[in-house]
Amino acid sequence: MYIEVLKSKIHRVTVTQANLNYIGSITIDEELAEAAGLLENEKVQVVNITNGERIETYVIKGERGSGSICLNGAAAHKFAPGDLVIIMSYAIMTLQEAENHKPKVIFPDSATNRLIK
Repeated sequence: MYIEVLKSKIHRVTVTQANLNYIGSITIDEELAEAAGLLENEKVQVVNITNGERIETYVIKGERGSGSICLNGAAAHKFAPGDLVIIMSYAIMTLQEAENHKPKVIFPDSATNRLIK
């Protein structure tokens, strides 16, 4: 049997931009994406703490160290600069794999979207 479990999570970052005139996706500061173990084009779920919206999209790496969190395309209707969000990805694995799995969870400074060192 296989189950879907949390693989990566960026907890409480602030949306810096919403770009309606883009094909789609979420642009994430490359430093944050790497710290959370997110790959470019990986499917993610984005949960808007501010208004309760949830979407699924894919990752585009943004400029390293910029703190950029930009919702692109249609998602720009549901997310606005200043909104707090959680970004999560999941992995499918066996029950045995899941028992030993530890998700990568990061807690950046939500005011600056920078890693806390």
